[in-house]
Amino acid sequence: MADGTLIEWTEATWNPLRGCSRASTGCSNCYAERVAARFDGPGQPYEGLIHPSTGGWNGTVRLVPEVLNQPIRWQRPRRIFVNSMSDLFHESVSDEWIDTIFGIMWACLYTRHEQPGHVFQILTKRPERMRDYLQQDRRRQWADAAVRHGGGIDPDGIFDQTMEVARRGPHPRIWLGVSVENQAAADERIALLLQTPAALRWLSCEPLLGPIDLTSVEWPRKGGHRVDVLRGGYWVAKGYPAWGPSAGLGANRGFFTNHSDMETIDWVVVGGESGSKSRPMHAYWARSLRDQCAADGANVPYFFKQWGEWAPAVAGMWFYMLDEGAPFAPRAAGKDTHDFGDGMGAVRLGKKRAGRLLDGQLHDAYPEVCNV
Repeated sequence: MADGTLIEWTEATWNPLRGCSRASTGCSNCYAERVAARFDGPGQPYEGLIHPSTGGWNGTVRLVPEVLNQPIRWQRPRRIFVNSMSDLFHESVSDEWIDTIFGIMWACLYTRHEQPGHVFQILTKRPERMRDYLQQDRRRQWADAAVRHGGGIDPDGIFDQTMEVARRGPHPRIWLGVSVENQAAADERIALLLQTPAALRWLSCEPLLGPIDLTSVEWPRKGGHRVDVLRGGYWVAKGYPAWGPSAGLGANRGFFTNHSDMETIDWVVVGGESGSKSRPMHAYWARSLRDQCAADGANVPYFFKQWGEWAPAVAGMWFYMLDEGAPFAPRAAGKDTHDFGDGMGAVRLGKKRAGRLLDGQLHDAYPEVCNV
Protein backbone atom coordinates (compact mmCIF):
# COMPACT_ATOMS: atom_id res chain seq x y z
CA MET A 1 0.00 0.00 0.00
CA ALA A 2 1.39 3.40 -0.92
CA ASP A 3 0.04 6.90 -1.34
CA GLY A 4 2.35 7.61 -4.23
CA THR A 5 3.91 4.94 -6.45
CA LEU A 6 6.48 4.38 -9.18
CA ILE A 7 3.84 2.71 -11.38
CA GLU A 8 3.49 5.27 -14.15
CA TRP A 9 -0.21 4.86 -14.94
CA THR A 10 -1.54 5.23 -11.40
CA GLU A 11 -1.11 7.52 -8.40
CA ALA A 12 -1.40 5.16 -5.44
CA THR A 13 -1.62 1.46 -4.62
CA TRP A 14 -3.97 -0.19 -2.14
CA ASN A 15 -3.38 -3.78 -1.08
CA PRO A 16 -6.20 -5.14 1.09
CA LEU A 17 -5.07 -8.62 -0.02
CA ARG A 18 -1.65 -10.28 0.07
CA GLY A 19 -0.64 -13.44 -1.73
CA CYS A 20 -1.24 -15.00 -5.13
CA SER A 21 -0.16 -17.79 -7.49
CA ARG A 22 1.09 -17.82 -11.05
CA ALA A 23 -1.55 -17.93 -13.78
CA SER A 24 0.42 -17.81 -17.06
CA THR A 25 3.79 -17.09 -18.65
CA GLY A 26 3.35 -13.41 -17.88
CA CYS A 27 3.78 -14.29 -14.19
CA SER A 28 7.20 -15.95 -14.61
CA ASN A 29 9.12 -12.93 -13.31
CA CYS A 30 6.39 -11.47 -11.08
CA TYR A 31 7.63 -8.30 -9.37
CA ALA A 32 5.11 -8.73 -6.53
CA GLU A 33 6.41 -12.23 -5.87
CA ARG A 34 9.98 -10.92 -5.70
CA VAL A 35 8.98 -8.21 -3.23
CA ALA A 36 7.03 -10.65 -1.08
CA ALA A 37 9.97 -13.08 -0.97
CA ARG A 38 12.09 -10.36 0.64
CA PHE A 39 9.58 -9.87 3.45
CA ASP A 40 8.36 -13.38 4.24
CA GLY A 41 10.23 -13.97 7.50
CA PRO A 42 8.61 -14.40 10.93
CA GLY A 43 6.56 -11.35 11.83
CA GLN A 44 6.98 -9.80 8.35
CA PRO A 45 4.08 -8.77 6.07
CA TYR A 46 4.30 -11.77 3.71
CA GLU A 47 4.97 -14.47 6.28
CA GLY A 48 3.34 -17.74 5.21
CA LEU A 49 2.68 -16.66 1.62
CA ILE A 50 5.93 -17.80 -0.05
CA HIS A 51 6.88 -21.41 -0.76
CA PRO A 52 10.03 -22.25 1.25
CA SER A 53 11.79 -24.15 -1.55
CA THR A 54 10.70 -22.35 -4.74
CA GLY A 55 10.69 -18.83 -3.30
CA GLY A 56 7.44 -18.19 -5.18
CA TRP A 57 3.82 -17.68 -4.20
CA ASN A 58 2.30 -20.70 -2.45
CA GLY A 59 -1.32 -19.92 -3.41
CA THR A 60 -2.41 -18.61 -0.02
CA VAL A 61 -4.16 -15.22 -0.01
CA ARG A 62 -4.73 -13.22 3.15
CA LEU A 63 -7.05 -10.30 3.87
CA VAL A 64 -5.32 -7.32 5.53
CA PRO A 65 -7.98 -5.75 7.77
CA GLU A 66 -5.78 -2.92 9.03
CA VAL A 67 -5.56 -1.31 5.59
CA LEU A 68 -9.15 -1.82 4.43
CA ASN A 69 -10.32 1.74 5.09
CA GLN A 70 -7.11 3.44 3.93
CA PRO A 71 -8.69 4.92 0.75
CA ILE A 72 -11.50 6.37 2.87
CA ARG A 73 -8.89 8.34 4.83
CA TRP A 74 -7.27 9.72 1.66
CA GLN A 75 -9.01 13.03 1.16
CA ARG A 76 -7.59 14.09 -2.22
CA PRO A 77 -9.13 12.10 -5.10
CA ARG A 78 -6.58 10.01 -6.96
CA ARG A 79 -6.19 7.01 -9.26
CA ILE A 80 -5.71 3.90 -7.10
CA PHE A 81 -4.40 0.57 -8.35
CA VAL A 82 -6.22 -2.13 -6.34
CA ASN A 83 -4.14 -5.13 -5.23
CA SER A 84 -0.80 -4.58 -6.88
CA MET A 85 0.43 -7.46 -4.66
CA SER A 86 -2.39 -9.90 -5.35
CA ASP A 87 -5.36 -10.65 -7.61
CA LEU A 88 -8.79 -9.62 -6.37
CA PHE A 89 -10.39 -12.56 -8.21
CA HIS A 90 -7.94 -15.24 -7.15
CA GLU A 91 -9.61 -18.57 -6.40
CA SER A 92 -8.58 -18.31 -2.73
CA VAL A 93 -10.44 -15.02 -2.27
CA SER A 94 -13.98 -15.42 -0.95
CA ASP A 95 -16.95 -13.52 -2.37
CA GLU A 96 -17.32 -11.92 1.07
CA TRP A 97 -13.83 -10.42 0.85
CA ILE A 98 -14.57 -9.12 -2.63
CA ASP A 99 -17.84 -7.64 -1.33
CA THR A 100 -15.91 -5.81 1.38
CA ILE A 101 -13.37 -4.38 -1.06
CA PHE A 102 -16.08 -3.26 -3.51
CA GLY A 103 -18.04 -1.73 -0.64
CA ILE A 104 -15.04 0.33 0.43
CA MET A 105 -14.53 1.47 -3.16
CA TRP A 106 -18.17 2.56 -3.22
CA ALA A 107 -17.63 4.51 -0.02
CA CYS A 108 -14.79 6.43 -1.69
CA LEU A 109 -16.49 7.32 -4.94
CA TYR A 110 -17.59 10.66 -3.51
CA THR A 111 -15.83 13.05 -1.14
CA ARG A 112 -17.42 14.37 2.02
CA HIS A 113 -18.47 17.39 -0.02
CA GLU A 114 -20.27 15.10 -2.51
CA GLN A 115 -17.66 15.76 -5.18
CA PRO A 116 -16.24 12.96 -7.39
CA GLY A 117 -13.78 10.85 -5.43
CA HIS A 118 -11.19 8.22 -6.30
CA VAL A 119 -10.80 6.21 -9.49
CA PHE A 120 -10.09 2.52 -8.78
CA GLN A 121 -8.07 0.51 -11.31
CA ILE A 122 -8.49 -3.27 -11.08
CA LEU A 123 -6.46 -5.86 -13.01
CA THR A 124 -6.89 -9.62 -13.03
CA LYS A 125 -5.61 -12.68 -14.84
CA ARG A 126 -8.78 -14.49 -13.77
CA PRO A 127 -11.51 -12.77 -15.82
CA GLU A 128 -13.97 -15.67 -15.65
CA ARG A 129 -14.25 -15.26 -11.87
CA MET A 130 -14.58 -11.49 -12.27
CA ARG A 131 -17.34 -11.89 -14.86
CA ASP A 132 -19.29 -14.39 -12.78
CA TYR A 133 -19.03 -12.24 -9.66
CA LEU A 134 -20.12 -9.00 -11.33
CA GLN A 135 -23.01 -10.62 -13.14
CA GLN A 136 -24.59 -10.98 -9.70
CA ASP A 137 -26.41 -8.14 -7.96
CA ARG A 138 -24.17 -7.46 -4.95
CA ARG A 139 -25.35 -3.91 -4.20
CA ARG A 140 -26.69 -4.76 -0.77
CA GLN A 141 -23.43 -6.41 0.27
CA TRP A 142 -21.42 -3.44 -1.03
CA ALA A 143 -23.66 -0.99 0.80
CA ASP A 144 -23.31 -2.88 4.08
CA ALA A 145 -19.51 -3.02 3.74
CA ALA A 146 -19.28 0.68 2.88
CA VAL A 147 -21.09 1.73 6.04
CA ARG A 148 -19.42 -0.93 8.21
CA HIS A 149 -15.94 0.33 7.36
CA GLY A 150 -16.59 3.98 8.01
CA GLY A 151 -17.58 5.28 4.62
CA GLY A 152 -20.83 6.64 5.95
CA ILE A 153 -22.35 6.38 2.47
CA ASP A 154 -25.07 3.95 1.44
CA PRO A 155 -24.21 3.05 -2.18
CA ASP A 156 -27.78 1.90 -2.80
CA GLY A 157 -28.87 5.52 -2.96
CA ILE A 158 -26.16 6.37 -5.47
CA PHE A 159 -26.48 3.24 -7.58
CA ASP A 160 -29.51 4.17 -9.67
CA GLN A 161 -28.07 7.60 -10.47
CA THR A 162 -24.71 6.27 -11.60
CA MET A 163 -26.21 3.39 -13.57
CA GLU A 164 -28.34 5.90 -15.47
CA VAL A 165 -25.08 7.37 -16.73
CA ALA A 166 -22.90 4.26 -17.02
CA ARG A 167 -25.62 1.76 -18.00
CA ARG A 168 -23.09 -1.05 -17.88
CA GLY A 169 -21.19 -1.56 -14.70
CA PRO A 170 -20.78 -1.21 -10.97
CA HIS A 171 -19.62 2.44 -11.25
CA PRO A 172 -17.95 4.53 -13.97
CA ARG A 173 -14.91 5.20 -11.76
CA ILE A 174 -14.24 1.53 -11.07
CA TRP A 175 -12.16 0.45 -14.07
CA LEU A 176 -11.99 -3.30 -14.75
CA GLY A 177 -9.08 -4.73 -16.70
CA VAL A 178 -7.16 -7.87 -17.59
CA SER A 179 -3.45 -8.51 -18.07
CA VAL A 180 -2.57 -9.88 -21.51
CA GLU A 181 1.04 -10.67 -22.41
CA ASN A 182 0.59 -12.22 -25.87
CA GLN A 183 -2.07 -13.29 -28.36
CA ALA A 184 -2.89 -16.48 -26.48
CA ALA A 185 -3.66 -14.51 -23.33
CA ALA A 186 -5.66 -11.98 -25.34
CA ASP A 187 -7.74 -14.77 -26.88
CA GLU A 188 -8.31 -16.36 -23.48
CA ARG A 189 -9.13 -13.27 -21.40
CA ILE A 190 -10.50 -10.37 -23.44
CA ALA A 191 -13.80 -11.97 -24.45
CA LEU A 192 -14.46 -12.71 -20.77
CA LEU A 193 -13.69 -9.10 -19.88
CA LEU A 194 -16.13 -7.87 -22.52
CA GLN A 195 -18.82 -10.11 -21.05
CA THR A 196 -18.28 -8.49 -17.63
CA PRO A 197 -20.58 -5.64 -16.54
CA ALA A 198 -18.26 -2.62 -16.45
CA ALA A 199 -18.36 1.08 -17.15
CA LEU A 200 -14.77 1.05 -18.40
CA ARG A 201 -12.65 -1.89 -19.58
CA TRP A 202 -8.90 -1.80 -20.05
CA LEU A 203 -5.89 -3.94 -20.88
CA SER A 204 -2.44 -4.08 -19.33
CA CYS A 205 -0.16 -5.54 -22.00
CA GLU A 206 2.76 -5.86 -19.61
CA PRO A 207 5.06 -7.64 -19.78
CA LEU A 208 4.43 -7.65 -23.54
CA LEU A 209 5.97 -10.96 -24.65
CA GLY A 210 4.66 -11.22 -28.20
CA PRO A 211 2.55 -9.46 -30.83
CA ILE A 212 -1.12 -8.87 -30.06
CA ASP A 213 -3.76 -8.16 -32.68
CA LEU A 214 -6.71 -6.52 -30.95
CA THR A 215 -8.57 -6.37 -34.26
CA SER A 216 -8.71 -10.18 -34.29
CA VAL A 217 -9.42 -11.66 -30.86
CA GLU A 218 -11.08 -15.03 -30.35
CA TRP A 219 -14.76 -14.77 -29.45
CA PRO A 220 -16.39 -18.13 -28.61
CA ARG A 221 -19.92 -16.71 -28.56
CA LYS A 222 -19.62 -15.73 -32.23
CA GLY A 223 -19.01 -19.25 -33.48
CA GLY A 224 -15.25 -18.91 -33.50
CA HIS A 225 -15.19 -15.55 -35.27
CA ARG A 226 -12.34 -13.16 -34.60
CA VAL A 227 -13.56 -9.98 -32.94
CA ASP A 228 -12.18 -6.45 -33.30
CA VAL A 229 -12.31 -5.40 -29.65
CA LEU A 230 -11.33 -1.79 -30.39
CA ARG A 231 -14.10 -1.01 -32.90
CA GLY A 232 -16.73 -3.64 -32.17
CA GLY A 233 -17.34 -6.18 -34.91
CA TYR A 234 -16.10 -9.54 -36.16
CA TRP A 235 -14.90 -11.54 -39.15
CA VAL A 236 -17.57 -13.67 -40.78
CA ALA A 237 -15.83 -15.53 -43.61
CA LYS A 238 -12.34 -16.21 -44.84
CA GLY A 239 -11.08 -15.33 -48.29
CA TYR A 240 -11.74 -11.59 -48.18
CA PRO A 241 -8.98 -8.99 -47.79
CA ALA A 242 -8.18 -8.19 -44.19
CA TRP A 243 -9.75 -4.98 -42.93
CA GLY A 244 -7.94 -2.53 -40.69
CA PRO A 245 -4.56 -3.00 -38.99
CA SER A 246 -3.59 -6.65 -38.79
CA ALA A 247 -0.48 -6.40 -36.56
CA GLY A 248 1.14 -8.89 -38.90
CA LEU A 249 -1.25 -11.63 -37.86
CA GLY A 250 -3.93 -13.55 -39.71
CA ALA A 251 -3.85 -12.28 -43.28
CA ASN A 252 -7.15 -12.77 -45.15
CA ARG A 253 -8.96 -13.31 -41.88
CA GLY A 254 -12.38 -12.66 -43.36
CA PHE A 255 -15.04 -10.05 -44.00
CA PHE A 256 -15.51 -7.50 -41.23
CA THR A 257 -19.01 -6.81 -39.93
CA ASN A 258 -19.45 -3.87 -37.60
CA HIS A 259 -21.76 -4.28 -34.62
CA SER A 260 -22.31 -1.04 -32.75
CA ASP A 261 -23.87 -2.88 -29.80
CA MET A 262 -20.70 -4.85 -29.02
CA GLU A 263 -18.66 -3.84 -26.00
CA THR A 264 -15.12 -2.62 -26.68
CA ILE A 265 -11.86 -1.91 -24.89
CA ASP A 266 -11.54 1.64 -23.54
CA TRP A 267 -7.84 1.90 -22.63
CA VAL A 268 -4.61 0.04 -23.48
CA VAL A 269 -1.43 0.14 -21.37
CA VAL A 270 1.76 -1.36 -22.83
CA GLY A 271 5.10 -2.06 -21.21
CA GLY A 272 8.21 -4.20 -21.35
CA GLU A 273 9.44 -6.38 -18.52
CA SER A 274 11.84 -5.17 -15.84
CA GLY A 275 14.01 -7.06 -13.37
CA SER A 276 17.14 -9.19 -13.61
CA LYS A 277 15.41 -12.07 -15.47
CA SER A 278 13.33 -9.88 -17.78
CA ARG A 279 12.52 -10.83 -21.35
CA PRO A 280 12.94 -8.28 -24.19
CA MET A 281 10.04 -6.63 -25.99
CA HIS A 282 10.17 -6.16 -29.77
CA ALA A 283 9.64 -2.53 -30.78
CA TYR A 284 7.14 -3.66 -33.41
CA TRP A 285 4.84 -5.17 -30.79
CA ALA A 286 4.53 -1.85 -28.97
CA ARG A 287 4.20 0.17 -32.20
CA SER A 288 1.53 -2.14 -33.56
CA LEU A 289 -0.68 -1.73 -30.50
CA ARG A 290 -0.17 2.03 -30.65
CA ASP A 291 -1.24 2.11 -34.28
CA GLN A 292 -4.23 -0.17 -33.69
CA CYS A 293 -5.47 2.14 -30.93
CA ALA A 294 -5.00 5.24 -33.11
CA ALA A 295 -6.67 3.81 -36.23
CA ASP A 296 -9.86 5.31 -37.65
CA GLY A 297 -12.90 4.03 -35.84
CA ALA A 298 -10.94 2.98 -32.78
CA ASN A 299 -9.41 6.09 -31.15
CA VAL A 300 -8.61 4.20 -27.95
CA PRO A 301 -6.28 5.95 -25.44
CA TYR A 302 -2.82 4.36 -25.46
CA PHE A 303 -0.33 4.51 -22.58
CA PHE A 304 3.26 3.39 -23.11
CA LYS A 305 4.58 2.62 -19.64
CA GLN A 306 8.18 1.58 -20.28
CA TRP A 307 10.63 -0.39 -22.39
CA GLY A 308 11.66 -2.22 -19.24
CA GLU A 309 15.10 -3.71 -18.82
CA TRP A 310 15.72 -3.87 -22.59
CA ALA A 311 15.91 -1.04 -25.13
CA PRO A 312 15.24 -1.56 -28.87
CA ALA A 313 18.31 -1.93 -31.05
CA VAL A 314 19.48 -2.80 -34.56
CA ALA A 315 20.53 -6.44 -34.48
CA GLY A 316 24.15 -7.18 -35.32
CA MET A 317 25.28 -3.56 -35.11
CA TRP A 318 23.70 -3.24 -31.64
CA PHE A 319 22.98 0.45 -31.97
CA TYR A 320 20.25 1.58 -29.66
CA MET A 321 18.45 4.84 -29.03
CA LEU A 322 18.09 6.36 -25.58
CA ASP A 323 15.46 8.89 -24.56
CA GLU A 324 17.96 11.66 -25.25
CA GLY A 325 17.93 10.65 -28.91
CA ALA A 326 21.63 9.90 -29.31
CA PRO A 327 22.73 6.55 -30.79
CA PHE A 328 25.27 4.46 -28.90
CA ALA A 329 27.14 1.25 -29.66
CA PRO A 330 27.18 -0.96 -26.56
CA ARG A 331 29.16 -4.11 -25.87
CA ALA A 332 29.60 -6.90 -28.36
CA ALA A 333 26.84 -9.43 -28.89
CA GLY A 334 26.35 -11.57 -25.82
CA LYS A 335 24.07 -12.10 -22.87
CA ASP A 336 23.13 -8.40 -22.82
CA THR A 337 21.93 -8.41 -26.43
CA HIS A 338 19.00 -10.19 -28.05
CA ASP A 339 18.40 -10.83 -31.75
CA PHE A 340 14.75 -11.25 -32.79
CA GLY A 341 15.84 -12.69 -36.13
CA ASP A 342 14.23 -10.01 -38.32
CA GLY A 343 16.94 -7.34 -38.23
CA MET A 344 15.72 -5.98 -34.92
CA GLY A 345 17.12 -6.67 -31.50
CA ALA A 346 17.36 -5.35 -27.97
CA VAL A 347 20.12 -4.47 -25.52
CA ARG A 348 19.94 -4.69 -21.76
CA LEU A 349 20.27 -1.21 -20.27
CA GLY A 350 18.06 -1.21 -17.19
CA LYS A 351 14.64 0.37 -16.83
CA LYS A 352 15.82 3.90 -16.10
CA ARG A 353 18.19 4.19 -19.07
CA ALA A 354 15.84 2.44 -21.49
CA GLY A 355 13.16 5.00 -20.62
CA ARG A 356 9.61 5.18 -21.88
CA LEU A 357 9.69 7.07 -25.17
CA LEU A 358 8.24 5.24 -28.16
CA ASP A 359 9.68 6.58 -31.42
CA GLY A 360 10.74 9.71 -29.56
CA GLN A 361 7.31 10.42 -28.09
CA LEU A 362 5.71 10.05 -24.69
CA HIS A 363 2.36 8.26 -24.81
CA ASP A 364 0.41 9.08 -21.66
CA ALA A 365 -3.22 8.94 -22.79
CA TYR A 366 -5.98 8.12 -20.30
CA PRO A 367 -9.66 7.42 -20.78
CA GLU A 368 -11.98 10.21 -19.79
CA VAL A 369 -12.92 10.10 -16.12
CA CYS A 370 -16.66 10.12 -15.45
CA ASN A 371 -17.48 12.70 -12.77
CA VAL A 372 -20.93 11.40 -11.92
